Amino acid sequence: MSDCLAISRLSATLPNGVRLLRSVDLTVAPGEVRALVGESGAGKSMLSKAVLGVLPVSVKIVEGDIRLHGTDLGRLSPSRRRQTVAASIALIPQDPLTALNPSRRIGPQMTDRLVKILGWSRSEARARVEALLDEVQIRDGERVLRAYPHELSGGMRQRVLIAAAFAAEPKLIIADEPTTALDVTVQKQILRLIAQMQRQHGTAILFVTHDLGVVAKISQNVTILYGGMVVEEAGVEQLFARPAHPYTRALLAATPRYTDPMASLLPVDQSVLTGLADDVLAADRAWEASHGR
Repeated sequence: MSDCLAISRLSATLPNGVRLLRSVDLTVAPGEVRALVGESGAGKSMLSKAVLGVLPVSVKIVEGDIRLHGTDLGRLSPSRRRQTVAASIALIPQDPLTALNPSRRIGPQMTDRLVKILGWSRSEARARVEALLDEVQIRDGERVLRAYPHELSGGMRQRVLIAAAFAAEPKLIIADEPTTALDVTVQKQILRLIAQMQRQHGTAILFVTHDLGVVAKISQNVTILYGGMVVEEAGVEQLFARPAHPYTRALLAATPRYTDPMASLLPVDQSVLTGLADDVLAADRAWEASHGR
């Protein structure tokens, strides 16, 4: 069986030649939850946008390919790629309030994708989203479907987006830091809900986050990104028990422990960052040399 998502040697640059993604290799198997971890600016969102085909116009993919169940998305026409991505990949975005259209009711926003892209009837789509709202533990689904986004709490809006993501049974869901805009107690509920829905539907998930605590709760495998470059890849148990890269060890050491709330936080050591900067520079020089630049 082919991987659900297979990214091979993906590199992306700005017009001035600055590289944003550096020969990234990443796979997500069917039914797998893979965490993509890195600090702000590491390239997590850029990689997600490359998969979705929504990179900024100034960013160009200059090397590598992205395959969805064996189909090379880069070889498809723009219209065919949009159709393939829309039918096969869903997104759970970071901020539910800005992701929803404030001038439209929740119901049409949830059913439009099913009707316009997948060709469902309005009644079929309505029945599907009502069932999904029940799955995400929204009991008064009729009221929610009639509501505008501002009439719902942050947790309710995120549950709506989770239901919308699973509605069309996509092959892959990209969860882009879906708990960042929520308070801690709601975060826990949403993480539990995503894990439960994933088990029920068997959907592959690429879970983008900077929070290693979240990684431990939801994923089976982890990819650590720094400077647009993969620095480590491992199963979640191995990563926490025996991290191989100094940067991964530094990230784990910097994570607060609820079992020891009085312990001092350990920032990432400057020598680790210097070593990473040297690795990034060496990778850029090797790439430029191999491409005659």
